[in-house]
Order: sequence, then C-alpha cells, then structure tokens
Amino acid sequence: MNFKLKKSILFSLFILILSVGCKEVSTLNEIKVSNIEELNNAIKDAKAGDNIVLSNGVWKDVEITFIGEGTEDKPITIKAETPGEVFIEGVSNLAISGNYLKVDGLFFRNGHAPTTNVIAFRTSEKNVANNCTVSNCVILDFNNLERDQDNLWVQFYGKHNKLEHCYLAGKTNGGPTVRVDLKGNQSIRNYHQIVNNHFGPRPRKGGARGETIQLGSSFTSMSPSNTTIANNLFEECNGEVEIISSKTNFNLIKNNVFYKSEGSVVTRHGNYVTIDGNYFIGDGVNEQYGGIRIINTGHWVINNLFYKLKGKNFRSPLAIMNGIPKSPLNRYNQVTDVVVAYNTYVDSNSPWQFGVGTNISQSDVLPKSEIRSARPLRTEVVNNVIYNSVGDANPIIEHDKADGVTFASNIIHNNGVDFSKRDGLTPAELTLTNIGSDISAPISGFDDVEIYNGFDFETITKDLLGKSRSESNQIGAILNSGNINLDVLDKTKYGASWYSDAVEAKEAATHTVSNSAQLVAKLKEANSGDIIELNDVLFKISEPLIINKTITIQSKGKAEIQYVGAANTPALALHPYGKLTLKNIKLKGTNTQFAFASLKENMSNHFGLEVIDSEISNFDYALKVYKQSFAEEITFKNTSISDCLNGIELSEETNDKGDYNTEYLTISNCNFNNVKANVIDYYRGGYDESTIGGNLVIKNSTFTNCGAKEKNKMLLNHRGIVNVNITGNTFKNNSVKFVSILWGAKNNLQSNNTIVNSGQIKVEENLAMKLMY
Repeated sequence: MNFKLKKSILFSLFILILSVGCKEVSTLNEIKVSNIEELNNAIKDAKAGDNIVLSNGVWKDVEITFIGEGTEDKPITIKAETPGEVFIEGVSNLAISGNYLKVDGLFFRNGHAPTTNVIAFRTSEKNVANNCTVSNCVILDFNNLERDQDNLWVQFYGKHNKLEHCYLAGKTNGGPTVRVDLKGNQSIRNYHQIVNNHFGPRPRKGGARGETIQLGSSFTSMSPSNTTIANNLFEECNGEVEIISSKTNFNLIKNNVFYKSEGSVVTRHGNYVTIDGNYFIGDGVNEQYGGIRIINTGHWVINNLFYKLKGKNFRSPLAIMNGIPKSPLNRYNQVTDVVVAYNTYVDSNSPWQFGVGTNISQSDVLPKSEIRSARPLRTEVVNNVIYNSVGDANPIIEHDKADGVTFASNIIHNNGVDFSKRDGLTPAELTLTNIGSDISAPISGFDDVEIYNGFDFETITKDLLGKSRSESNQIGAILNSGNINLDVLDKTKYGASWYSDAVEAKEAATHTVSNSAQLVAKLKEANSGDIIELNDVLFKISEPLIINKTITIQSKGKAEIQYVGAANTPALALHPYGKLTLKNIKLKGTNTQFAFASLKENMSNHFGLEVIDSEISNFDYALKVYKQSFAEEITFKNTSISDCLNGIELSEETNDKGDYNTEYLTISNCNFNNVKANVIDYYRGGYDESTIGGNLVIKNSTFTNCGAKEKNKMLLNHRGIVNVNITGNTFKNNSVKFVSILWGAKNNLQSNNTIVNSGQIKVEENLAMKLMY
C-alpha cells in the first residue's frame, strides 16, 4: 500500500470516528424549559440521558416533582441554565424519586417549603430515590414563617443518594438542616453520601431541634445506616449542642472541618460510628465551641485534631457520658467498647471529661428512669497527645468515676503546671509546629513513646493528613513527615462553585434628620448598617417605626421620640432581620403602648436589640417579645426604665420544650424605677440540654419601687435559665417576697448585692421542671 493511499484511509477513518462522536453528542436530548408547566411535561417525557435546563430567572411558588429512570451512564438531569441564576422562591420545594437522577445549580431563597422538607429524596412514602444526586445548589434563609414550624431542608430516603458541593446556611426554625431517614427497608443500609458541602452559619435557635445533620431518629437507632459525612466545612453551626447527631449504626464522619461552631459531633443513639480525621477549631475564648460527645457502643474516635476548644461538659473536646441503666431508645445508653486513639489536643481546656451528664444529685426531682448513673465500660483512651500553652490543672475531669476507662501511651505538655497524675498520661516537653491555616500542633518529640496496640488497631492505617502509619508510626493525630501546609479553611474547597458567602464591607452612611417625616423616610431608605442621627428636637410618632435591618438610631444630645400611636402597638417594631441600636434617646409613650416589641407572628428570622444611654418611660411594656420570636442578644446599658406597667418580658415560650426568647440578656448600669410587674421576666421551661440554656447578666443596676403588681411576688423572674449572674446591684423598696430564686444546680450566681426592704435572694438547688421525653 503506497503512502498516499494509506494516509487517505487513515484520514477517512478519523473523519468516520469524528462523525460518530459528533452523532453521539448530537443525539443528547437537551430540553430548555421556562415555566412549571413546561418543566412538568419535560419530566414526564424524559428518558435516560436527557438534560432538562431551567431558564435563568425567578421560579416562584413551584413544587417540582422529579420522577425518572436514568441509568448510571445516562442519568436524567435537571440543571440551571446558568448555575446560581435560577432562583427558587416563594412557597416552593423539590421532591425526587426514581433512579440515577441529578439536580444541579439551583438557588433556593426568599421563601419556604409548603411541606416538611425543601428537598426530599422521595415523592411519596413508597416512591423513593436511589443513586440520585443534588449538587452545586444553595439553600439560604429558606425558613418557615414561625420558629415552631419544624421542617428539614434536605431529607434523605432510599439508598446511595448524594448531597455534594452545596451551600446551606441561615436555618432559624426547628428541625435539622439535613436528615437521613431510615423508615422502611428501602432506606436501611443506605450508603448515602454528604460530601464537600459548606454548612454556613446556623444561628442559635434558642431551643432544641436545631441540629445541622441528623442521621436517623431514636426509634430507628437499631438500624444500620452506613452514611458517610466527609470533606465538609461546618462554619458557625450554632443551632444547638449537636452539630451532627448520629442516631443510627455504622456511620463514617471523616475529614470534616468544624470551625467556630457551638456544639459537638454526638453519637446520640446507635452504635459503631467512626469519627476519623476531623478538625475541631475554636478561638481559645468561646466556651461553647465543642468537640465530640460519646453515648452508646463501639465507636472509634481516631486521628482528630482539637484546636483551642474551651467548651465544657456537653461541649468539652471529648465528653464521654454516663448512661441510664436499661435506657429506653430515646434516652442515654451506657458507653461501652469505645476507642479514643491517635488524637491531638492543642490548648483545649480539660479535654477529657468522663461521666458527663451524671445527675444522681437530682434524684429528688427526677424519676428513677431519668437518672444517668451507668458509667463507661471497656473504653480505651490511648496514643493521644495533649499540648497546653497555659498549663491545665485538670486535663481529666471525672464527673463520675472513670473506672471503666483504660489510659495508655498518652502524653501531655502542660507548661510546668502540676496535674492529678494518672497511669497512662505522662508529662513531656513538646514544641509546636506551624502546619498552616493558622494552626500549630506538636508533631515531634514523642517518637520514643511505646504505642499501645489494641484489638483491630492495625486497621488504623493513616494519620489525620492521610499519611501511612505502616512505616514510622507514632502517637497523636499527625505523623512527623516534613513540611505541612494545610488549607482546611479555604472556602473554595467546599460548597457550590458559583457561590461565595463573603460580604464586602461597606462604610455605614449617616443620615441626619430634623423632623418625624424625615425620620420615617430615612429609616425606610437606609441600607442595613446605616446610622440615623436625630437632631436635638422632639419627634412625635403616631405609627410604629419598622426595624427590619441592622440600624442605629442615635443623637448627640438626647433627642426625644414621643410615641402617640394606638394602644398595644410598639414605638419600634422589631421585624425579622431587624437589629436595632438605640443610643442617647428619650423614648416616651402614653402608658398604653410598648416601647419595643417583636411581631406577634411570622418572625421567620432573628432580631436584636441594644439600648444605650437612653431613657424609656410611660409605656405598658418596655419590651414585649412574643412567642416564637428570638434574639441572639438583647442589651440595656446605662439606661433608665421608669413609670411602666411592665418591664422586659421574654416569657411566652411556655410549651416547656426547652425554648426561650433570647440567648443573651444583659442589663448593665441601668435604673428601674416604678416598674410595676414583669420587671425582668425571662423564661425557659422543661428539662433540656440541647442548648446553652440562656444567659442573664444583671450588674451594677438599681431597682427602686418596682414589683408592686407582680403576682408571684418575685422581682426578677428567670426560671429555667441556666446561666445567671446577678452582681453589684441595689434593690430598694421593692414590694416583693423574693428578689430572685437561683437554680443552684446550674450556673446561677449572685454577689455583692444590696437589698433594702425588697425580700431576699434564695437558692433552690434542684428545680422541679416538666420532663420533655
């Protein structure tokens, strides 16, 4: 065959192959749709390999039911025309069932779901999804209108489904952000994957049911789930004490980063969870940033780094709980056969706590079935490294005896501070090495420590960074393997590729106003973060001022706002997202209205209030917060509240399920005079340990002639609030029996108070409260 002929044949073959390839591409069925009717028709007619493309724009009030039968090689896909430019808004949701389906690039915002989930991997009880994927999507602030309207943002059913490269943030109502459900054989041994996502800030909920991820429930806790949660960033996930709540068996929680999150990874129910190679990163200050809390049997906690965590008890770096003997499914089973090995703890206070949750001292107010007295058994804490820049006199805390725990081959650098010696925890001199991401950890100086080899330890083949332990193993999470440069806080590694939660800092604008009309107009026009500056004149207001963004209202002197609106309406109405700072203002009513109040309903997001250097007088309520409203912080500082029928009321969460209306209530250098009832009324009911439990600080303040119409004859009502500090105050001529009743078993404290003709401060060690379970 001559060269030219051979070349011609090869060229013809190339063209043939290219044409076949082009034909394959040309047969790809891409269907572009512009409304829900077109989408429904496209889904109904879809075949394996089809791509349904949603046109850019707002899709409002759409309930998408995606049913189809794709294949592994040819899935059916619903995707955005441009990722991040297809907005699912209003009353909308997505339900998926069938096989090999994919959803990509959608943005859920400005709305809420009509059902108990935003995205569900099923379309009915029997029709579930298998081998389906939701990726590159965002769900942001897609909250129900009421805090008690629980729902889920992503709910897994079926098997082998995946949530990947998504961003989810801002859930404020009850219910986990993501839950894996195992009801029915079609959802057991599911092997779901929750991977490479960015779980952005979840604000404190002020009650239970605020987990970021929940795997199963109490009543499916005997079932194997085999779910993997890996390579995710959890940032400021503060909903409650459990960031991840594992309630099933054989789950894997691996290579995640928990950054400044007020909670822990918790093996709440179920057994045999592996928690391997995770980063728990605090700031060395916040006492709510937690690590891992262990309940039940057979868990392995290996290769984790705990960095600058200051959490205590339930939120300690490692909390191993006491259980309830013969516990029912929904309570606390005894810890047995747990391995805690090859972990590193850096500047984390009292990192090992045992017998957490023991409540034997409360046996006089709790039924026997609630007493947590079963100590951990057959638990090994071995091959770990502790480093303390500031020495810790109590690296191990035993709330109950840790006599069922074996300690071996652990070392501690304690900066010369003595601690209670224990076999298996040996002092050592170590140094820190910068390993990137503003993290330093000890990685050398202990290669001579004899490694404890327990049963099955040969299966621990890698360290935190994925380096092999086979050749030069050592204790701790990180092998000494040369230069290390972590980038675990690089947000581009997680979540949707098209979305960034970075907010450009803007300089606050100041708007100066001289009359009421200008005040109302500028308040509407101002951007979030702006300042409204009042000239020193009288502002007479007849309608509530709407606070629905972050705003400061202030004056250089002390301008007066006189509210003459209708009875039972607020001068300043605190709406969702409304965060108000009021500074140097006289605020006066006509005795029938409220100075500040939340909405009675539809408080779909949090509010905030700070009152500084101001005078509040002649109102029915100084502050009225309604049920299902929540503020992370409420502060009154250098302020007087006088001649009001009621003071600061946050007491409508009376369902006794652990809910309350604010996380932090601070009263500092204030004067209360002639406030007749509810002077400070801040309530949390029910035995619940899922939250911080509320914080009340009353300091350096004066209460005079208050409480005359208080029905329970108590000046400061704070029943059920966990953290209370009443210090440096003066109580004079208040016609009450008690200034306060403190909960002795909790963190309720008082000091340096002066009481004149005002009853007494009493300590009640154990409050009888309603059981939630």
